[in-house]
Amino acid sequence: MASLTPLAFAALDLLNEAPMHPYEMFQTMVHRQEERNVKVRPGTLYHQVGRLAELGFAEVVGTDRDGNRPERTTYTITDAGRAALADGLRRMVAEPADEFPEFHLALSVLENLPHTEAVDAVRARIVALERERDDYDQALQRVQAKQLTERYWLDVSYVRAMLAAQIEWLSTTVDRIASGDLPWDGPAVPTDTDFPTNSKDTTR
Repeated sequence: MASLTPLAFAALDLLNEAPMHPYEMFQTMVHRQEERNVKVRPGTLYHQVGRLAELGFAEVVGTDRDGNRPERTTYTITDAGRAALADGLRRMVAEPADEFPEFHLALSVLENLPHTEAVDAVRARIVALERERDDYDQALQRVQAKQLTERYWLDVSYVRAMLAAQIEWLSTTVDRIASGDLPWDGPAVPTDTDFPTNSKDTTR
């Protein structure tokens, strides 16, 4: 099975809804704010739709022209495309992918920043995440106001929950760093002398 880019996969999802031409697909993605999940660029989208056709996952069903505008080619999904969409969904949902977020790397080497700078940087991230969480709250309010069935906005609900979890963990952690409960200096591996012990032998 050919591997699809995230944008090609999103395009295949749209074609599974109804036949569309690439410009209509681009407009739909922008309207639905798909840039939350995938980079949406008109030129790249046209290329990906052509790739879907080459793979047999989509096929041309007609062309039309609106005035003096360029001719537009409408595509539809094929049976092979539906199978690829379903196979891809099963894999992406069931199998955690190897991803390398920049922030994970930053956390692993955060000790290179002085104590106060580390605290300030983490708190700045919390503020940014809180703004992002508020944006998702507004998005949830919009889809709920439209009475859109929940299965169509599971991604919005999921990201909002992940943002809340990040904010909670970061807030707890930065408070520990700021208070000294999470030490910011000393050896990476504490020695026995770093831990006070009772001089009385209690093993007997």
